[in-house]
This record gives sequence, C-alpha cells and structure tokens, in this order.
Amino acid sequence: MKLDEKKFPRLSRPVSMMEPEYDVVVVGSGYGGGVAASRMARAGKSVAVLELGKERWPGEFPSDLKTAATEVHISGNAGKFSGPLEDVQFGKSTGLYHLILGEGQNAFVGNGLGGTSLLNANIFLHADKRTLQLSEWPAEIRQDPACLDPYYARAAEMLQPTPYPQDYPALKKLQVLEKQAELLGFKHNFYRPPQTTFFHEGLNNAGVQMHASTGSGQDCTGINDGSKHSTLMNYLPDAWNRGAEIFCECEVRYVRKDPNSSGYIVFFAWHGDGRDAFKDDFYSTLMWVRAKELCFLGAGALATTEILLRSKAHGLQMSRLVGQKVSGNGDILAFGYNTDDIVNGIGSEHPSPSNPCGPTITGVIDNRGPETSPNVLDGYVIEEGAVPQAIAPLFQTMLEALPAARKYSPRHIISALQSRFGGAYAKSGSIQRTQTYLIMSHDSNEGLITMQGDKSYLQFLGVGRTEHVSKLNQVLTNATGAVGGTMQEEITVHPLGGAILSSDGTGRNGGTNHMGQVFVGDGEEVHEGIICVDGSVVPTALGVNPFATITALAERSVDQIAKQRGMTFDESKNGRLDLFGRPKFSSSLTYASSVVPEGAFYFTEIMGGHIHIGDDISDYVLAASAGKGAASAMEVYVGVTAASTDDLIKGPDHLCSVTGTVSCGALSPDPMLVLRGGRVQFFTIDEDVSDGARLIYDLTLLSTSGETYLLKAYKQLDSSLAFSPVAVWRATTALYTTILRADGKTVVGRGRLRLSWRNFAEELLTLRASDKVLSVRPLFQFTSFFARAVASFFLAPLSRLEYPDLSHSGYLTKTPPARTSILTARDGVQIQIKVWDPLKGAKQRKYPLLMIPGASVDDSIFSLPTIPENAVEYFTGQGYTVYIPTLRYGRTRTAMKGDTAFDARLDVEAAFKYVREEESGKKVLVICHCVGSMSTSMALLDGNIPVDWIQGLLASQIFFKQRFGKFNGIKANTSILPNVYKFFAGPWYPIISTPTGPSLFQFLIDQVLRFYPVGSRAEHCTSTVCHRCSLIFGRLWNHDNLTHATHAHLGNFFGGIHMGMLTHLMRTGHVGQDLDDAERDLLTDENVKRLGGVKMTFVSGGDNVVFSPVSTSLCYDFMRERFGDANGLYRRVVAEGYGHLDFWMGKKSRVDVYPVCLENLEWFEEE
Repeated sequence: MKLDEKKFPRLSRPVSMMEPEYDVVVVGSGYGGGVAASRMARAGKSVAVLELGKERWPGEFPSDLKTAATEVHISGNAGKFSGPLEDVQFGKSTGLYHLILGEGQNAFVGNGLGGTSLLNANIFLHADKRTLQLSEWPAEIRQDPACLDPYYARAAEMLQPTPYPQDYPALKKLQVLEKQAELLGFKHNFYRPPQTTFFHEGLNNAGVQMHASTGSGQDCTGINDGSKHSTLMNYLPDAWNRGAEIFCECEVRYVRKDPNSSGYIVFFAWHGDGRDAFKDDFYSTLMWVRAKELCFLGAGALATTEILLRSKAHGLQMSRLVGQKVSGNGDILAFGYNTDDIVNGIGSEHPSPSNPCGPTITGVIDNRGPETSPNVLDGYVIEEGAVPQAIAPLFQTMLEALPAARKYSPRHIISALQSRFGGAYAKSGSIQRTQTYLIMSHDSNEGLITMQGDKSYLQFLGVGRTEHVSKLNQVLTNATGAVGGTMQEEITVHPLGGAILSSDGTGRNGGTNHMGQVFVGDGEEVHEGIICVDGSVVPTALGVNPFATITALAERSVDQIAKQRGMTFDESKNGRLDLFGRPKFSSSLTYASSVVPEGAFYFTEIMGGHIHIGDDISDYVLAASAGKGAASAMEVYVGVTAASTDDLIKGPDHLCSVTGTVSCGALSPDPMLVLRGGRVQFFTIDEDVSDGARLIYDLTLLSTSGETYLLKAYKQLDSSLAFSPVAVWRATTALYTTILRADGKTVVGRGRLRLSWRNFAEELLTLRASDKVLSVRPLFQFTSFFARAVASFFLAPLSRLEYPDLSHSGYLTKTPPARTSILTARDGVQIQIKVWDPLKGAKQRKYPLLMIPGASVDDSIFSLPTIPENAVEYFTGQGYTVYIPTLRYGRTRTAMKGDTAFDARLDVEAAFKYVREEESGKKVLVICHCVGSMSTSMALLDGNIPVDWIQGLLASQIFFKQRFGKFNGIKANTSILPNVYKFFAGPWYPIISTPTGPSLFQFLIDQVLRFYPVGSRAEHCTSTVCHRCSLIFGRLWNHDNLTHATHAHLGNFFGGIHMGMLTHLMRTGHVGQDLDDAERDLLTDENVKRLGGVKMTFVSGGDNVVFSPVSTSLCYDFMRERFGDANGLYRRVVAEGYGHLDFWMGKKSRVDVYPVCLENLEWFEEE
C-alpha cells in the first residue's frame, strides 16, 4: 500500500530528531502510554514516546490475507517448561499482529502507534465493584472501589464510548446473540455495550476529525473507515499537540538508574533504517534516551514485564514478584459453526450499507452480577464477534480442522459445500452461519514470565480454573446448540499482570505500589520515577474487557504522581487539530514528521576496529595496531539517510544525515549516541589531496555519563585504486578515525575501522527507498552514483581528462608583492622581478633573500595561492625582504625564443645587481631551485656574479652537477624526442592544452600520456597539465603532497618549454654537470675557484625522480673535496617523502621544509 503523506498524517518524528534527554519518557502508546503522554505533556513536561510498531492511519491497515500476512510476527517458545524449549521467531518485530507463544496459552497483541487499541474490539465496560474488592487489590482501591469512578469518567471523556445505535442497520450477529441470551435464560443480562467507535461525523474531544462507522467488522486487523477511536485518535494527538515527541520502531529493552542524576536511562533497539538486519549486533548495541524525571512503562502487560525483568538482569533492583501473577483474563474465544441462523459475522472492507457485518462486538450477555453469579469469581461476559476479511479465506478450513462433534444433516452439508466452493461470503453458507464468541471471566492468575538469557518465556499454570472453564464451555455449547450449530472452541489470552499492584503496599505481594511505582525490593521503597501504567499492574482477571479499567488506572496513577510532584494540568481544549501541520505547543526549534520524502533512501552499516587512546601516534594504521594490543575496540553502527537522492548526487556536498551509535569501552561503558547533526559526505573533493575524494564522517557523540566527543573520520579514494579490485575494497571499507573532545582540538584517540565482508553483505540488505512503488529509482540512482565515483579512480587512466582550470576558485587570500620591476639583462632580454617586504610586526633581517625559480614557472612556486602558508609568507613572516625574478625560460613569453640555462645566467646577474642596489650593496641570501639553481651556478662559474655578493646559498635539487632520475636519464640518452616533436608541432611545447585546440597532434599527446609511466598507481591522475609536465620534466611531485586546488590549477603556474632549451638541458643532464651553449665544460679549475669561501646548503626531495637526490650529494662532496670543510661551510639536507616541486609547493612544506631552510638561512647570517 503506497504511503502518501498528503493522505495520511504523521505524528511520529524521525529517530534522528530525538533529543538525548526528556523530562518524561513514555514506553508504549496504548491506553496507559497514551494517558501518560497526554497528561505529562499537558503538565508542561518535555515528553518522548517510544513505540515498537509503526505509525499507521485509517486507510493503511491490511484488508486482505496477502498484506496481513506480511504484518504477522510470531515469537515465544515451543515446547514444555519441563522439557527443552525452542525459541520461535517469525516475521518482523514491528509487525502489526504479534502472536506470543506460551505454554498453556498464547497471547495476541498489536504493535503500532496506538498499541493494541488499534486492534481491540472497542468495548468500554467498567470492572464490577466486587472484583475491585478482591483481596489481591491494593487497600487504596479495595477499600474504596468508587475511587476509580472519576478516572473512568476521565477516560470516557477522552475515549467517548457509545453503544451501537438503534437507528443503525440491524445486525444479524447481534440478533443471534440476543436470541441465544433469551434461550439460555439470560435475556435480562443482554444489552448493547458502549464502545469506542464513532457512529457520526465530527470532531472528537481531542480535536481530531472522526468518521461514521461503516460496520466493516475489521477491528481485529485495523479499521480503515476512520471510525475506530483508538489512542491514535485521542490521547496521542493530544500529547502531540502539547509538545510530546513520538518515535516509532523503538523497541525498549531495559531501563537503568542514571548514576549521575535522579533520572533513568532507557535503552532501546531501533528497527529503522534496516538496523535490525545486523542480527549479531542489533540487541547488543542499543540506543538510549534519558528520562530526567519519570519513565512510564505502558508497553502492554507482557512487554512491560519483559522490560522490567531484563532491567533486573541489568542491575535494577525490584520485587521478586515481577513476572508472576499473570492472568489471561479468563478469555475464551470460540465459534458456533454452521448454525441454523444467518449470522453475517465475516467482516468486509466495503460492507453493504443495508446489511453490514457491524463492529466486531455490539452485544453482551453480562453475567457478572450477584444474582447470576453469587461468587464474583464465577462472573463472566459473553460477547459476539466478527472475523476480519483477511482471515475469511482460511476460516472454514481452520474450523473444520478443530476437533468437534459435527452435524451432518442435509442442511449442514449443503451449507458447508456452499462456503467451500462459494467462499466465506456465500449466502446461506456455513461461514455466514457461524457465530463468534468471546468470553471473559476469572482465571487463576498464576501465569509466569521468566527470562532465560535474553529471551522471555510465557507459562500459564491452571490457565482457566478447569471446572469453571468446563462450565463456561457448556454454556457456549448450549447457546450454539440452541440455534442448531456446532461448538468449536479455542482458548486465547488477553494478558494482564506481571507487575501487579501490591495488596499490602510492599514488594512481598506485588511488583508495584498502588500508583504503579516499581518496588526496589520486597519492602515499601520504590523507584519513584518508574511507573507502570498498563495491564501489567492489574492484579486479577477482570471478567470483562479490560481496557476501560487499564485506562482508568493509568489516569489515576498519573494523577497521583502529578499531585505528589506538584504538577498541574492544562485542561484547555485543543480545538480542531491540523495533523498535517505543526503541533501548537511544540518546544522544538525544528519540527519534522516521520514522513520520508519521495526519492529518499537509507541504509545501515557497521564498521569495527581499534583505536589508540592518546594523541602520541599520528599514523592511523599504527594507532589501530596499538589499540588492538590494548583491546581498545570501537564499533560504528549507524543508519545513513539521504532525504533526496537527486540532492545527494547533484548537491555540492553530497550530504546524508546519520543516526546510530558508536561503541568504545575505553570511552564509555555504554554505546554513545550519534547526536542530531551527524553527517556523511559522499565523494567530497579532498582538498588536501591532489586528485582524490573522501567519504567523510562527521559525528557528535554523547555518552551516558554526559561526555561529548567528536568523531572525525574518512575513507580515502584516489588514483592508487587504478585497476586494483583489492585496493578498491580496502579504500571503500577502511575508515580512518580520529576522536576529539568537544572543543574540537584535543585528540582523544586515533585508529582505523573496517567494514567486514559479512557486514557489507548485511548492509546491502538494508538499502531501502521511501516510495515502495518507485523504490528502484532512488536505489539505482545512488548505486550508479557510487559506482561511477569509484570507477573514476579504478579506471583513472581511462577517465575523462581534466584540462586546465584557469580560474582562481580555491585560491586563498595572499599578500600581493609590494612592488614589481622590469630588469634588462646585459644581452637586452627583459625579465620581471617581484618584491615582498617583511610582514608587519616581523623583525627586519640583516640580509635580503633572493629566490630564483626554475624553468617554465614563475614566482608562483614560492608564492603559491593554494596552500595555507607559502614560502614567501613564511620567510617574510620571519623578517626577510624577498625578491623573486622570473628568468627568461620561466612562465613568460620570452621563453618561446629558446634561450638556455646558460643564457639565463645573465638574468641572475641582473637580479643580483637589482637587489644590491635596492639594499644598499648588502650581501644577498640565495635560494635557487632546479634550472634556476643551474643558471645561478653558471653565473658564479662564469664570473658574472662575484661570490662576495653572496652571504649564503641554498641550492634546491641541483647545482652545478646533475644526475637525472631513471626515466629522464633514458630520455636524455638521445635527442629523438625533441626532434620528433619539432617535426610535428614546432619548437614550442605548451604545458596548457585544450580538448578543442587547433592541433590534433597536441590532442593525441594528451591521450597517449594517459599511460605515461609515472611510478606507482598513487601517482596516476587525469590532469593534462600534470601529464605534460611529466613527459618533459619527469614527475614533479608526489601527488599526496599537493592540495586539490594546487593540482587543479597547475595551468596557472606553468607555461611551456622550447625544444632548444630542452635539448641543452638534456645534454647537460646527460653529461652530469654544467655546460655552456657550445656544450663546453664550465667546471674548469679556474671557474671552480670562484665558488670558494661561501656557505652552501644543498637540499633534495628524497623522492625526486626529475633529478636524483644524488645530484646534491655530488655537489656537496665536490665542494668538500675541492675546498675542504674545516670551517663547516657546506651542508646537505634530504627531505624524505618529497619530490621535486612539492618541496616548495607541498601542503605541509611549511612544517617539513621551510623551517629547515630557515635554519640554514640563519646559519648563513652568522658571521
């Protein structure tokens, strides 16, 4: 049946909106739970209602066998207590129809918002005074049964019972019962009992629109005509309107005293988001909510008793009588099969207006009075019933399978055949001639509920007082025989008791005191905040339909508790309630019903692993290993919900909400709640990684002790997944986790969690969509989105290429240069130089700093706008005035002329002269990189720059000696590459290309370079700029060191290279040392003498594949051998984990590189 939020209201809220604590928590939503929720909300308390079942409104209840069968839940035990018991579980726990198997009797209850009131027969009858005066009742009631009268009246005001109207169509089953009463001599005890069914259109006393009964007889499977006055129509809307927050699919397991306050912690298993698919974890990893003042248990006699017994097992002290004195209310369900009269006792979803079946019960033979039953325990009532349409197809087979002495007259045989072949509605058939009876009487009240492990077992001893039951069966046999039928009997149970009101005010004779407060032990002490308000407190069978008395007792308990605590109720009327709108008195800043928007989907996942408590281990894998050694386990058990699949896929954040728990014994003895606002972001661009995405988990956790933690975690996807299914599995199932304190700064622990194969399989079973009719669409959308995102990394070399992004998106605000000048070298070539003054507040350094970049780049490698702190900011922050020229082979149009590194020595000379002029002839500190370093060495060797201009020099990656990396060395062995390129495309090689550019050759280069070898899979990417740089220079960085913005905007930082420049560079690298334009060796003895007497530091990235780190080792060794190192003029540093340009452009260079350089600059400054 399609859920249409425009047709059906939703009072319940998503569990994700649940607050961690309320003044009052109400468990269950039947009569007792409804009363407690309504009255406490009217007392101004914050109230949470937890209901196991789902929310259904008239129009959503099953009406045929197929849909009803999916809502059947069977639990309990098969076998005898004296022998082995077999646990029975069938169907979903939130199913509407719950059959509980027990020894001696079974119990039938309803699960849903409204509890069993959704499925009962609506008969509102008081318990007779003699029953209330039995010795089992508390003195407060036993000695004054009339004390319940005002509470019956209060219940009647809300429930509005009325008898079946005289002006409604005559009902055949009612006429048959009246006839049987007369034949049995009980005519004077027959009447039409009041029932909570509406027989007119209009508002009820809670302000809810009701509809007139159609007489469908579907009460036991759920009425769809809007006439059934269950708590869903009165107490619960009233509570909702007064601010109570209702949550469905919450199975309360146990209650524990809060050790840190006077309240209680209510632990529950949430069946939403497919959480119950994880069988091994579902009942062990529970969610919870704190009741700051009161916890009302109204889950029904059996469920409340089970909650109490399980609470006892978890340490809550209580009376030993809890679980005892369970009654079946003396119920007998029986059938008068194939009578002489037409009964019309089969319900129909669309009944005949003139000849309906009628409400399930419309008449009663009330034999409870002293005239009929001098002994109160012999009193009973007989009511007729109706079989709902969903059961009708099986009804005849079920009856004929029961043992009984049948009549085989021609009429009986013909009627049976008519029903057999014509169906249950065949006119004059045996089913249309079958009367249903419900007797309620007095049994022995000796049923038991016990716990074995975590399972409850139901046992009835002396279920029906055998002699008394035999007498009642004979009454029914006589009644059936009087109308020519055959008696077929079945004993069922309407359970009462389990936490009964004590007869003497102590735990020795009851589980609760007269107000329903649970005893701490066998004395008078009670848990003042735990109150039972359902059938569990009823100490005896009532001999009549019990819900009126249950409601009255609940009204009394709540009233007594309110008086005890000084509460007052707001008794103002609601007026007409708009159940599709917001509640009038809602205290929440945000309001959300449980209606899931169309197109939404959800799933649940469990990830487990270990975390190391402490902040001393930064590596996640090592931290997990240490955590494992300390047995510090963690489990994340969360439901992930996307309100809209379209928004998830198309939105920039790919955001989902999260509900669930995180368990870690090192942090909390109980599972920690994921608070509202928890989120997961799918495939968010990882700003810290050049070409990757993350699944980000951002959760706020709350422990039962009140501690708040932040869980920041991620799954990492990048090009290392290329063509490796194993890598894909590891990446998508590994959650790198950091736990922080609430300040977001203090690290509590780190580790790694994993999704196991088994949990992954169960996770797939939890994938659900909101709209059952269109469920395939959002699931297909999400799985396709997920698969495409993963495939983009798995098939990275085949993915769509990323062409240069020449925008400035992702740029950080940076200080611009203080001034820019144009310099002219001795050969007339003009270059640009930029100057940055020391940052305000920094102490001015003695010497200026000249930073010389390499080929195809400009100052951007030092003034990079895509990392938090670049080299210029770092050094100006340390008090240096920074000068950066762009040499003729840099990112400038002059580079297209083809000048070499040797030619650019003149640019270096011009830059030195400019700095010295600006700085009044001061010596200069130099940082030179790559080809810029080579040109600087050539300027020194050739004598263009006197060494006494330099206070100290830091050469990055190379200086006057070079050693190519492996692939560059192979390429340098021949000039074929530049020659072939010149033949097809000319001398200029652009780093920037476009897919629609004029050159087919350039387009082909981009396609071929997809497969250019760059090292491990982690170094693969889809950037054409990156590919083109790798072809000419070799891989310039470890991708892991670049931010996403840096990698995305490489086109803004690179120009190109001339084949003439490249050829010279290849020859120089092949020889291994500086050469002039004529390829003459510059490292002559005379030239080398010019290098002496100045401090030098040679630095390399340990992973540099452009120029091997050996390059700086050769320079370092050369200088020490030539000039000696007695004065300690030379140093060498290798930065492990860095390549060529990421040495300066890396996201962590400010931590790993710049401080080392500063240390050497300060060493240079020492006289």
